[in-house]
Amino acid sequence: MIPRVLTIASSDSGGGAGIQADLKAFARCGAHGMSAIVALTAQNTLGVTSIAEQSPAFVRDQIRAVLDDIGADAAKTGMLFSAPVIEAVADELAETAPGLPLVVDPVMMASSGARLLLPDAVATLIGRIFPLAAVVTPNLPEAQALTGLDTEDRAVLAERLVAMGAAAALVTGGHGTAVDHLFDGQQHLSIPVARHDIKATHGAGCTHSAALAASLAAGLSLPEAARQAAAVAADAVAHGLVDIGAGDGPVNVLHTG
Repeated sequence: MIPRVLTIASSDSGGGAGIQADLKAFARCGAHGMSAIVALTAQNTLGVTSIAEQSPAFVRDQIRAVLDDIGADAAKTGMLFSAPVIEAVADELAETAPGLPLVVDPVMMASSGARLLLPDAVATLIGRIFPLAAVVTPNLPEAQALTGLDTEDRAVLAERLVAMGAAAALVTGGHGTAVDHLFDGQQHLSIPVARHDIKATHGAGCTHSAALAASLAAGLSLPEAARQAAAVAADAVAHGLVDIGAGDGPVNVLHTG
């Protein structure tokens, strides 16, 4: 059976990140993608201009509709925005799909600077979603914000994230370092990541976490899945669509040739 992966995240009307990026990455990895949309954004390559949150009850309805009928082999979360939505997601996953491998991409800020996780929702994300996570995948600024540690040592940050409740943490490269760092609670693994000097990286983080979830759904071990996700995301950046929009163009995970 084809691997089934559910993304619980927000829509990017510009098609570069969020739900749209996740579904493209699932397809690239040979998985059937499904979605529960927690918010809509008015967004393009220049930034986010407005956000329309869905009701917590409707978010739960979407998750339950998918899992009751189709099921899933893995799931991921992206932009969750508010504490009530996070509570709803945590409650529904715990009730409908306990033990489902969950990749948590703790999206906090857009590259344009827009806040995608409300300040009062951070503690809820840590307290309710981290304990459900097979792995959390923050970038360096997100890892620093979540842990409160002013360090660029990804190993230290990953250890603290695991101590905060996640089963494993993968602090992604970029921001000056071309290495993803994985800590599974026992062992550390550094994964070199190809760097590309290109102005089309919008959606890279979503693509990475979605590829990781699809790889776990296909039965890969966490280290194997982390390596594959790094390769998929780097390749998507390498073929980024620099001519799309006036800002930072989207990555191209579905390129051919």
